[in-house]
This record gives sequence, C-alpha cells and structure tokens, in this order.
Amino acid sequence: MKRTRDARCTIKQRPRERVSRPDGWRPSGAGAQRLGGRVWLFDLDDTLHDASHAAFRFTSQAMTEYMVEHLELSLEEASALRQHYWDRYGATLLGLVRHHGVKANHFLEETHRLPGLEDRLRTSAHDRAALRRLRGRKFIFTNAPRSYAVRVLNALNLADCFEGVISVDDMRMFGHSRPKPDARMLRCIAARLKVLPSRCVLVEDTLANQRSAHAIGMRSVWMGRYLHSKRKSVKNAMEVGVHQCRKPPYVYARIRSLKTLHAL
Repeated sequence: MKRTRDARCTIKQRPRERVSRPDGWRPSGAGAQRLGGRVWLFDLDDTLHDASHAAFRFTSQAMTEYMVEHLELSLEEASALRQHYWDRYGATLLGLVRHHGVKANHFLEETHRLPGLEDRLRTSAHDRAALRRLRGRKFIFTNAPRSYAVRVLNALNLADCFEGVISVDDMRMFGHSRPKPDARMLRCIAARLKVLPSRCVLVEDTLANQRSAHAIGMRSVWMGRYLHSKRKSVKNAMEVGVHQCRKPPYVYARIRSLKTLHAL
C-alpha cells in the first residue's frame, strides 16, 4: 500500500526558531555522522519541570470545562469521562476526537492557554547544566501542543538545549492522531530521525510510554524527581501513570537528576 504524505510525522527544529525540515531532508556532513550515535527523546511535563505544580491542575480543569461546554455534560460527568478516556487511550484528546468529533487543534488551544504559567514554572539548575553537557542529539517529545512546549522551554531557558520539538501536533498517521504511548508513532519518530530505535533513549515520567518504547527496542529512563507531588492525589496519579514499585522490568534506569544520564 502506498503511504500518503499524511502518514509522516514531522520534526520541528529549534524551539525558538520554529523551523521545520522539508519532506526531502537528508542529513549530511556532521549531521549524517551523528546518525549512529545516541538520540535522546525527553518528555517535558514532570520530566524537565514540575508540571504538577505549574500546569496539570489548570489543564485538567480546562479540559473538564471544555467538555462541559462543548459536550453539554455536568461537571461530574465531564470529569468522569475525561478520566475514562485517559485510562482507555492514554490521552483525553483521543477519546474526544474518536467519539465526539472534537477538533484536536481547537481542544489543545482552548485547554493550554494557562495564564500566569511562566510565574509558576520551576526546574533544577543542575538539570539545566546536565542537559547542556549531555552528548548526542536531543529532542523534546511531548503530548502537549507545540505552542505550550516552546513557551515552557523559553521560560526555563532550555530552548537552546534541544535540536527540535516533537509535539502532539506532529503525531499523526494516515489522518489520525497517534500520541504517546502509541508504539507505531514511536517507530515513525525513529524513522524520521534516521536512527534505529535501539539508539534512542526515552526519558519520561509516565510508565505506559516507557512500556511502548521498550517494546520496540528503545531504552527508557524513568524520571522520578517529581513523583512526590503526584502522589499527593490518587486521581492525578492515575492520570500520569505513577507506579509504586522501584523499577519495572521494562525500565532501563530510574533517576532523580539528569546528570545521572551521563553515566548510562
């Protein structure tokens, strides 16, 4: 079967510049020499910053209110349905698109406005330094919209640490949204980066995403720095995939600081 252009995921370079590579892009020179090296795929929320403090409570509220308004549900019904879609699909957005015809772009725009976000953001200065020293190609890989990711990276002074941003806007195959933990999209990302999955390392706080990465041959690293704030709420723990065991078998390493990555 001939693949259509819509089946391809796109990689957006440099968060500050928002430059996209053309479909015919082929690395050359130094870029081509790096293809055999390691590629780091970093989640954003609760991996590089404390999103439980800065964003999750506000985005969850915004999503519930969106469902109340557009699906004509009560607050309790909307909250329960949001959680159901998260449990079933790994992303509330997928359930809304598949079962209610919600437009993904409209949903993401409306639920990620987050006034005052920059004032609530916080990260570790040691993690920032470790990122800059870390060898290999580095990308943000997030189920959040690109506008939100770039906003966070710029506010935390991390934008120049990454070669590009892979956001939920880019995770589409054959006309369908395929955010994490979809293993097909993980394979597509590796293909577009011209690297074998075995050369990729996914750094994440969500275990469902790491399970999929392990299944296709990627290494997965579990960031535990911000797990303490998630455990304050059982409901939130369900959403972000908190696991109470020390390290599941599909996780290569569990860390609390990014400087530990240099030893992997």
